[in-house]
Amino acid sequence: MKTKILLIDDEVAFCELCALLLEQAGYHVEYTHDAASGLALFNHAKNLNEGSEGFALVIHDLSLPPSFRPEDSLDNLKFYNDIPVLVLTAHSDRALALKAIELGAWDFINKPIDPDLLKVIIQRALEKNSLLQQIKNLENELQQQDTPNFGLIGKSSAIQSTQELIQRISNTQVPVLIQGPSGTGKEIIANAIHQNSDRNQQKIVSVHCGAIPAELLESELFGYKKGAFTGADSDRKGLLASADQGTLFLDEIGEMPLAMQVKLLRVLQDGSYYPVGSRQLETLNIRLVCATNKDLPKAVQGNDFREDLYYRIKGLTISTTSLASRREDIAVLVDHFLIRYNHEHKTDISLDKEACSWFINTPWPGNVRELKNTLESAAAICLNNCLSLQEIELIRGESATLNQAEQLLDKTQPHKTLEQQVTALEISLIAAEMTKNQGNKTHTAQALGITRQGLINKIKRYKLE
Repeated sequence: MKTKILLIDDEVAFCELCALLLEQAGYHVEYTHDAASGLALFNHAKNLNEGSEGFALVIHDLSLPPSFRPEDSLDNLKFYNDIPVLVLTAHSDRALALKAIELGAWDFINKPIDPDLLKVIIQRALEKNSLLQQIKNLENELQQQDTPNFGLIGKSSAIQSTQELIQRISNTQVPVLIQGPSGTGKEIIANAIHQNSDRNQQKIVSVHCGAIPAELLESELFGYKKGAFTGADSDRKGLLASADQGTLFLDEIGEMPLAMQVKLLRVLQDGSYYPVGSRQLETLNIRLVCATNKDLPKAVQGNDFREDLYYRIKGLTISTTSLASRREDIAVLVDHFLIRYNHEHKTDISLDKEACSWFINTPWPGNVRELKNTLESAAAICLNNCLSLQEIELIRGESATLNQAEQLLDKTQPHKTLEQQVTALEISLIAAEMTKNQGNKTHTAQALGITRQGLINKIKRYKLE
């Protein structure tokens, strides 16, 4: 359905010409010649069909009958609420322009109007309003959620299960093992567990077991005494001591050397340890959270990870899943990251239809981390506030135009049945159209060629809201 624009101007010829121009650009235009009838037409359209038929933008002249006073027209701007209003005038008056912007007008345009400029201004106004609506929808969704999201953004059953697990286990002392591919939010989960526990007034200390050389890992964890080895010029407290009474997060624990695994096991069993070069026993009270992208049971079988340590750290296991297996979360994540980017950088960037489709259909082997970095990099080089495939191609150095057959085939999940792949495709298409239409079910159903009730049934079936 075409976007509806309301034009209010007392010049009949101008209205007819402007309406013809905008309808050729793909809009549906209705016009009237005085402020009162224009407002009545706006309110009537807004009250039809749950507001789905309302005007998306108003073009409002400042000199209108019966008074022809600009001040009277400016007073009417407040009645259009959150709908962008473009103010027209035949007089170049800076004070009037500033007053119009102050009262909520999107822009102030002098006659005679450049047709190309008018179309650009309308497009930008509609894009900004669409982004603001997305922000409101997202805020409403977050407020309506019974379970806090804990920084995990998405609607999939996998995300909802993880959110519920975090809520249930945070205040216990049970060790937690987080398993899943890189870039799926394991550190976010660890921080959420700590922040919602009774230890949240203390530190969470993160240790990346694969980033610290094996020969330094013991001294980093346990600390050391002066003279314990060459270069130990003074006592140093280790990361274990820093985490006392708080949470110790061992990231990529599957990379920990076997010799260090033995020493860690003793700490977990006894709650005590000796700093390197010391004979004084130190006691420890920590909540342990570990994460890995390795298959630890398989590593145990291959003698790359100690079985006794594995059972000590796996008190409760949280499994994160790849983004390719929960495509219904992609549109939500894109909205979230784009809103946050716009807020942090004071921009009004939105995605065009092709870019939105590309994000949804990309397999994302780097998962959420890759998606976030790609979106933010593309936004950083976006010149006209509308992120397109051109920006994506520039940052990736490859064509972003996907082959249709590759979009339809889920190569990351070759074991899926045809029915499962069709379901995933249907979810992606619905999510893309819902994002494009700012959550409007009537417009989305029309774009997909199904009834509104049919769309509602599918949304309920796939738990898309």
